[in-house]
Amino acid sequence: MNVLILSCNTGEGHNAAGRALEEYLKYSGEEVEMIDFMKLASERTSRIVGGAYVSIAKLTPHFFGLIYQLGMKVSNKRHKSPVYYANALMAKYLSEYLKKHSVDILVTPHLYPAETITYMKKKSLLRCKTLAIATDYTCIPFWEETNCDAYIIPHEDLIQEFSSRGISREKLYPLGIPVKKAFCNNQELKICSFDEQNMEYKSVKERLKLPNNRSLFLVMSGSMGFGKIQLFTFELNRKCKKGEQIVVICGNNHKLFRMMKQRFRYHTNVHIIGYTNNVSLYMEAADVVYTKPGGLTSTEVIVKNKPLVHTAPIPGCETSNMEFFAVKGMALSSHSLKNQIQQGMKLMNCEQMRMGMLNSQVKHSKPNACRDIYHLMKKMCGEDADEISHI
Repeated sequence: MNVLILSCNTGEGHNAAGRALEEYLKYSGEEVEMIDFMKLASERTSRIVGGAYVSIAKLTPHFFGLIYQLGMKVSNKRHKSPVYYANALMAKYLSEYLKKHSVDILVTPHLYPAETITYMKKKSLLRCKTLAIATDYTCIPFWEETNCDAYIIPHEDLIQEFSSRGISREKLYPLGIPVKKAFCNNQELKICSFDEQNMEYKSVKERLKLPNNRSLFLVMSGSMGFGKIQLFTFELNRKCKKGEQIVVICGNNHKLFRMMKQRFRYHTNVHIIGYTNNVSLYMEAADVVYTKPGGLTSTEVIVKNKPLVHTAPIPGCETSNMEFFAVKGMALSSHSLKNQIQQGMKLMNCEQMRMGMLNSQVKHSKPNACRDIYHLMKKMCGEDADEISHI
């Protein structure tokens, strides 16, 4: 099976979902290529589109929220939006790519390529199967004007929302958001892991060069470094008891990383990290995780099965993510910084509250999303004679 995964650099969540599926497919022996969709036009196009999105979300989040709400109002199945026609312009670039590469199925964890796919199907320019993956716990604007062969959604309780917006129920598969294998719980990793360089077993905290005897609050700002992270860390540190420590992951915001390193240089219990490939290890080491309610990161936390507090969302789909997790008991949340910190403290110290949340996460998470999506893809491509079954 030849698979092409199309993503966009508008935040890291879509890319992370794509890479997780890519990892599983390659492990399963399939031919997979994942590309930045906008780079098919040019590097400059990718930078402009990705840069504009990230800048608006990071610098003017409330304006971003207004744009999102406007999209919800104008989005409908009957009339195509300007977003659709803008992405239709990418059809010629994708067509040229497909002429040179054999592809059995196109997969996209992003709306923009799905819009292009829809245009190409309408113009009979596409013969391969198509699969879209929603990476938020809501139907974001304009999904309903797309026409892929199947849609992966995060949870069965979202079927009604997606279908009411115009996507056929027969195309909806609540298999979950794909996350990398490293986030799926592994008993050996939880206890200790083997350090090949020094030929000895080390705890996760020791591997990360963190004190092994201190409880750990993990604060994640997202790949864009969004949020009032300095103030949050300062207030959390003030509330920390002796024997507790904080790790802050700043993401791709290099300016924030430098400022945080300077601000907390004398606080030995506060560890400032920039962009890292060891997020799964930091989550494993954590006793409580604070993160903004991005769909991908929140999914990684519940698959890892860690107490979770959602910090202030970027208005829009993250608000819906936060509400979904709160209703299902998978996370605590508040728009108040003070309350967010208090909630984390309660989770750290209340076994009953913590276990209740962890049980809810186990009930609603889908750690086998990659496997189940893979099986669906094989059926779609005719490699499995069984009928595709819905959950």
